[in-house]
Amino acid sequence: MIDRLEKEVDMLERHLQVLRMVIESEPIGIVKMSNETGYPHHKVRYSLRVLEEENLIEPSSQGARTTEDTAEFVNDLDSDLDEIIGKLEGMKIDEVPEIEG
Repeated sequence: MIDRLEKEVDMLERHLQVLRMVIESEPIGIVKMSNETGYPHHKVRYSLRVLEEENLIEPSSQGARTTEDTAEFVNDLDSDLDEIIGKLEGMKIDEVPEIEG
C-alpha cells in the first residue's frame, strides 16, 4: 500500500523536475533533459506528455515551452503540497496499542 504511494511521489518528483527544466531552459528537448537528469528518454517523454495534458507545457519545433497556465500552477504548488503533507501527517499513528497476534 505504501509502496504504491512512494512510486507516485517519485513520479511526481520526476514530472516536477522536468517542468522545472522547461521553465528554466525553454525551449528544451527530450535528449537534453534526459542527458541532464539521467532519466531514460521514455520517462522524460512520459513526463512531458503528462505536463502537456495538464496544459503546463506545449510542444514546439525547438522543444517544450511553458504555457499561460504554468505560472499559476507554480505559484499554487507549495500550498498544494503543504495541504497534502498535512493530510499525510494526520495519517500517522503515534501510539499503537499492543497488538496480539
